[in-house]
Amino acid sequence: MYIAMNRFRVVPGFEEAFEEMWRNRERHLSTVPGYLEFRMLKGPKHDDHSLYASHTIWQNQEAFTAWTKSEQFRAAHARAGESRGKVEYLSGPQFEGFEVIIQEGHDGKPSPG
Repeated sequence: MYIAMNRFRVVPGFEEAFEEMWRNRERHLSTVPGYLEFRMLKGPKHDDHSLYASHTIWQNQEAFTAWTKSEQFRAAHARAGESRGKVEYLSGPQFEGFEVIIQEGHDGKPSPG
């Protein structure tokens, strides 16, 4: 498995607009081979920002890479610039990708993958 994350540092006062934008966003992920799950995570608040992270799980890194080159990716990101003015960020999103090397289920036993 492969986990792809983008961290967003949202300026205080723009959290609601950021969350609403993501609630209403068309992601197109479910039509892509190898896609498993999506989550938008809300982290701690700091003096100068609130931390968020988008979190997608893929069958493997190749499936994620194929997504980034797909029509669905272009469609999902086509309106990304529209958030300017509605949401302010400290900086652009920070990407982090991880290959899953150990996975454990809720029962404490190793899970396949």
